[in-house]
Amino acid sequence: MAARSGPSPGAQIVELRRLAGRELDPLLLEETVEWQRELDWDFGRSADLIRQFADGQALRGSALVDQGEVVGYGYSVLEDHKGLIGDLYVRPAWRDGSSDVQLFRALLDSLIETPRIKRIESQLMMAEPWVGEALQRERGLELHARMMMSFDCAAGGLQARYLNRRRFHFETWSDHHHESAATVIALAYKNHVDGEINDQYQSVPGARRFIYNIVQYPGCGAFFRPGSIVAFDMETGWMAGLILTSFVSAEVGHVTQVCVAPSARGAGLGYELLAQGIAALRAHGARRITLTVTASNTDALELYRRCGFREIRRFFAYVWQAGA
Repeated sequence: MAARSGPSPGAQIVELRRLAGRELDPLLLEETVEWQRELDWDFGRSADLIRQFADGQALRGSALVDQGEVVGYGYSVLEDHKGLIGDLYVRPAWRDGSSDVQLFRALLDSLIETPRIKRIESQLMMAEPWVGEALQRERGLELHARMMMSFDCAAGGLQARYLNRRRFHFETWSDHHHESAATVIALAYKNHVDGEINDQYQSVPGARRFIYNIVQYPGCGAFFRPGSIVAFDMETGWMAGLILTSFVSAEVGHVTQVCVAPSARGAGLGYELLAQGIAALRAHGARRITLTVTASNTDALELYRRCGFREIRRFFAYVWQAGA
């Protein structure tokens, strides 16, 4: 049978709830292979969850069906006043600037039309850039350029830098750190571009949910406690910074969060947290470590480049705000 060269005129958008998990299996397998090939990221655990929710007809979203074949899908979740588009994947032959945009539009419009939804957020690392660009003016979508960066562990760890170790005390992550860490995140991202992208950063309750999701769910990989470290300012007794890490595949670590409270900036704490997190990930077999950063966050970008991270992929974060 000849390979398809693109969408047919009869391609349709259908609700995900109309499809069983087995109908998504070929697409999820292809997506898992592509995540592994492009990002060294094990998408398998996320695919299993998607399949389970689809079997229970509990997955909100849309699928692109062409001549009876599911060639694309996307799902969303509701969180209070906010909608989150968790994923959008379209088979390469159907990424033509029409079918994938049509699918994203369906996901977006479904959330916009949902009562009480005032905000929509999404970060789609595998989506082509034109998907959001096409809807920027059409739906009032905000686009924030982001990048994935990678650190090669074969080059060794980070070199020791000067840090006043009498000022800071370090501990590996424990559940009792949760509340203090949420406070640090809210302080660190006040009036920050990343708070515009992810409104969970804007408050302590939101940051609390953000941390809980990282620790409990596999979307950002398997949470790695030995490489998740908090720093306390011995002068005040308060938490001053933190790094949270995961393993996204057997040999690839990921920094899901690193931030420093405003009162501790300029002391080299961000570098030290990265150094300790990288050392722990390397000691447990990581050959590569990734992280994502907003392109306009120049201070963080400069730090990551100084530490040896290099850009490997660009993508967009999307935000829609009611009345904007």
